[in-house]
Amino acid sequence: MPHTAPLVSDSGLVPPRSKVAVLGPGGIGGLLAALLSRAGHRVICIAGEETANTLRRGGIRVCSGQFGDFAAAVEADTVLREPVDLCLVTVKQTSLHAALDRIPPHLLDDGLVLPLLNGIEHLDVLRARYGARRVVPAVVRVESTRSAPGVIEHGSPFLEIDLAVRRKPFDPLASMLTAAGADTRVIPDENAVLWAKLAFLAPFALLTTRYRLPIGEIRAERRKELAALVEETTAVSRACGGPADPAQILARYDAFPSSSRSSMQRDAEAGRPLEIDAIGGAVIRAAERHGVPVPLMKHLLTELEAG
Repeated sequence: MPHTAPLVSDSGLVPPRSKVAVLGPGGIGGLLAALLSRAGHRVICIAGEETANTLRRGGIRVCSGQFGDFAAAVEADTVLREPVDLCLVTVKQTSLHAALDRIPPHLLDDGLVLPLLNGIEHLDVLRARYGARRVVPAVVRVESTRSAPGVIEHGSPFLEIDLAVRRKPFDPLASMLTAAGADTRVIPDENAVLWAKLAFLAPFALLTTRYRLPIGEIRAERRKELAALVEETTAVSRACGGPADPAQILARYDAFPSSSRSSMQRDAEAGRPLEIDAIGGAVIRAAERHGVPVPLMKHLLTELEAG
């Protein structure tokens, strides 16, 4: 099939049927791959041999209260072998460097790279490899889990993406993602977008993982520690040009169902590598650059790294 025009072209139009690569079809990548396929786009999932074989045979099955239960056909391979309009990078930070070997840079010369990873430091890696103008800073908010290769359980009543770019020419990308099912906003402040998520995510992920408790029990039993950690992360966010409202973050935690667990906590329970450095380490390094004290964060990371 011939390569289509770039996703965001000089005319600002999105090809009616875009060619999308998804690097890492796990909880988030698998959900988006299935939704984009269902919306009529050609989707190529890039994964390990076992997962790629499974997806070739049966596609992706999604169980979702928001989107319903459905199956979507996708292509799959262990490496990208042709140019694409858009490449979603949805692997864990712990496997990012090895995974990028599956996406040759020259195949994205006319495409965009949309990373949906935790943390903030992956952007420097992607910009160095693919070029700054190709990389679209973004965050995603969703609870979605891969229960088996090609099987996605979407648990949250939302799927939200913020693109940290100026509106033109990225409105077509936002429209494409929204049409597929992801409520997508364009926000012209990279620090605001990235730190709004990291300042919220770090206390939630690290405390639920450290104490092996859902957010309801963290709220009830370790409220002071939770509030103190939020104060630290919002202070770092403020120093980095991001939002800094600890009360707003605590209110969001209070609105969570009591049984909510972080993805890091689920990774710990499953014996998978943890994104401790990508989340907590990134906060500490930013704090050190700006001279912001974060003693509780450092202590918590020491305990987590000690196991």
